[in-house]
Amino acid sequence: MHTHQHGLLHAQFNSQAQAERGYVEDEDVGHDEDVHPNTLREADVDGADLHQDNYEDADVYPSRILEETPTEPHHETSLDTQRRKTGEPGVSAAAQCGERTSDGHCGLRATVGEVQKRCPDMFRCSEEVSSWLQENQNHKEQLEELRETTSELQEELRNHRHRVQILEIQKEENPRPNSTFNQRIHPVEMRHDEARTLLRVHAALLHELQADVRNLSSGVRHMTASMGCTAGRLLGRRDTLVPDRHFVSSCPSDCASLYLSGVRHSGVYTIVLSPGANMPVYCDMEIEGGGWTVLQQRHDGSVSFNRGWSEYRHGFGDPWGEHWLGNQQLHLLSDQGHYRLRIDMQDWSHVHRHALYNNFRIEDEKNQYRLHVSGYSGTMKDSFAWYHDEHAFSTPDTGNVCAEISHSGWWFHQCFFANLNGVYYKGGRYSLKAKNLLGPDGIVWFSWKNSDFYSLKAVSMMIRPHNFRPRVSP
Repeated sequence: MHTHQHGLLHAQFNSQAQAERGYVEDEDVGHDEDVHPNTLREADVDGADLHQDNYEDADVYPSRILEETPTEPHHETSLDTQRRKTGEPGVSAAAQCGERTSDGHCGLRATVGEVQKRCPDMFRCSEEVSSWLQENQNHKEQLEELRETTSELQEELRNHRHRVQILEIQKEENPRPNSTFNQRIHPVEMRHDEARTLLRVHAALLHELQADVRNLSSGVRHMTASMGCTAGRLLGRRDTLVPDRHFVSSCPSDCASLYLSGVRHSGVYTIVLSPGANMPVYCDMEIEGGGWTVLQQRHDGSVSFNRGWSEYRHGFGDPWGEHWLGNQQLHLLSDQGHYRLRIDMQDWSHVHRHALYNNFRIEDEKNQYRLHVSGYSGTMKDSFAWYHDEHAFSTPDTGNVCAEISHSGWWFHQCFFANLNGVYYKGGRYSLKAKNLLGPDGIVWFSWKNSDFYSLKAVSMMIRPHNFRPRVSP
């Protein structure tokens, strides 16, 4: 009878425990940390309400699971009476797991969640503890996995933060990714405009440099020619332009040097009077052997000689026709050496005469192109040197009364006995009354007709070196 009751009670308890365990497995009996059986607190045997959430966040240790609990109050039954009669021990307050109460059950109760469990016996209690320990170990492993995952996530987070910092730095250095195309292209356009401006400036500078190079090259050529010309002139002064000097042909300083270089025909040729100063002149290669540089020529009245100082200084007219070579050119030419002056004249009756002066020189502008002429010889009486020698040149715009009355430029001296730059009067004779003049102003050589009122038909003035000797043809 005792064994049968004990078996029935044991079966009933197992069914009740399984039902309760199924209920507990549906509950969330753990937290993120490991759950240990040690966290169970003592259950109140007599209390009708069950403790809830009796698990702590920390591990529950088995040593705290099995605590002493008073046995549940119950009414005495026949089984109790029988046990008391047989002398079986009852439930003790100090009972441990494995000790049985008077009815043969475990003297401890354990509360899991909201369910009270009662260890049926010592072996059952050990199985429960083992199950809890296994669950605790599983939770520990899960927690370790969570920690490793968290560590990996933290490392990945640090990497992401590092990448974000790099991107922020690049964002500060580079244009904003979301900026518009026009905003990004604007600096490029500005740099392009600056480069184009620099290219234009460089092109202009290059053009100027090329022009400077051309000017320098031209200057070098002129300088070289001028040096040769200067050497030729100096040598010509010393050696009086001895024939067969080939240097004169490369840089002629007058028509005589052209003649000595082989030129035998009259015409307009270029001579060099100063460095870089090339000028055309008419060369007479026929009269008295040639080599004459023509300074002035009149023959048809096509060119007016009523001009001012500047025009007489630089020269005017055409070397092929009527012209004045220029006072500056007369100075440069006559200053090269010892020159002769020849004047050829013709009247309206086709009479030709000439005057020859062994010495001719013109001073510079500072001295108003003062005249030096002497050593007369010729086919008519002198009307020029004896009266006009060592007198300055004057023009109507200089305030000289004689120049104003004569309407020309000349070496006047109260006023003249010869004026080859006067007004051209066709027919020769003229009068003050007919022309409403203040005084004579024609092309006058007084000794020709012993009159100031006869104007010559043609006249020319030319010079060549004093010691020039024409070559005799073979």
